[in-house]
Amino acid sequence: MTLAQTPPMGWNSWDCYGTTVTEEEVVANAAFMAEHLLPYGWDTVVVDIQWYESAARAGGYNDGAALELDGFGRQLPAVNRFPSAAGGRGFEPLAERIHGMGLKFGLHIMRGIPRQAVRDRLPVEGTNATADQIADTSSTCEWNTDNFGLNHDHPGAQAYYDSQLRLFAEWGVDFVKADDMLGPYFAAEIAAYQRAISRCGRDMLLSLSPGRALSLAHLEHLRGNAQMWRVSDDLWDVWEDVEAQFARMARWAPHQRAGAWADADMLPVGRIALRAERGTARLSRLTMDEQRTMLTLWCVSRSPLMLGCDLPSSPPETLALLTNTDLLDVLNASRNNRELLRDGDLVLWAAESTTSEDRFVAVFNTGTADLVRMIPVGDLGVGALSGGRAREAWSGDEAALGFQGGLPALEVKLPAHGAQLYRFPG
Repeated sequence: MTLAQTPPMGWNSWDCYGTTVTEEEVVANAAFMAEHLLPYGWDTVVVDIQWYESAARAGGYNDGAALELDGFGRQLPAVNRFPSAAGGRGFEPLAERIHGMGLKFGLHIMRGIPRQAVRDRLPVEGTNATADQIADTSSTCEWNTDNFGLNHDHPGAQAYYDSQLRLFAEWGVDFVKADDMLGPYFAAEIAAYQRAISRCGRDMLLSLSPGRALSLAHLEHLRGNAQMWRVSDDLWDVWEDVEAQFARMARWAPHQRAGAWADADMLPVGRIALRAERGTARLSRLTMDEQRTMLTLWCVSRSPLMLGCDLPSSPPETLALLTNTDLLDVLNASRNNRELLRDGDLVLWAAESTTSEDRFVAVFNTGTADLVRMIPVGDLGVGALSGGRAREAWSGDEAALGFQGGLPALEVKLPAHGAQLYRFPG
């Protein structure tokens, strides 16, 4: 496995299309990404849940849905939504098209084996076992009825995952988002899935969801078996969801490292919910200040970045959010990322550049009123000021530096739920 040296950056269909995304929509978003975002590091396109259900609908799941499966109980793309999959070609043609744009192709999969395969006692490829023999029918997902978990005391369970990942490798998959893995924590399932990836003959990044109340007690197991893991349940375009990530990422940020990234979840910016699980088509309900705060927190804590919007129909200001070079420098080339202070509505984070002597400071206002403060430079973790001028990333303005009690201080003026990101030269 080639370690991801920087946090993955890409697009995922969930926030916009829920279970119903089509091939045409995936290609349209990929083409936009390749043209406008790839130069900034955005390079992965992920098809989210139920690409194997022809009758998938907006706003939820169909209990007991009829799934598209091959003769070994492995999911196949629904041809009515992914026409290039006809003739048993699976996602290979779509992956080739995505790769031709210079991008990576990913898909979502549920933990375990389809109940439909268990019902029909389908064989497990390369074994004498059948699906009903390897399933753990007591292990179910509380919000989706597609699958049973696997009984990993039976060797056929690992063989099933091995066969599934071999198929994905044949298609050209680069990224797998495995769901229902972390809430509760299914250690055996996670290890079996990573083992299958290691045997499939293709480098794939494994992302785990959904991360409810995820504890640092699992850190070493996560590092050994996945490249991304969610630290929360689904995040949507409401301030309370964003604010809750401050505490979580303060806990996880000191442990970020190449190939092992705590994930603060998708970014509900731009135009979302065309056919989503929650709400109707809309521009993100987060204000632009809240969106800048979200991007700043994700980057200074080095979370992976996965967009949830329909890129072609999102407004120009969304593109500006995603191409801020100072912001992306913090994401891709920083270390010692940490929360320095939380004092009422004021939150301070700091990080150090890995390519220069520069220092980064993020200042957040989590409150509902404007915040005006003089913050002693000594509290910012930047050391002694050089002769250079600090720059604020979002505005491009020079930092307002003054004195408080005879000591150098940064003057901060932040709107409600706002953020500023400063780059102090070394």
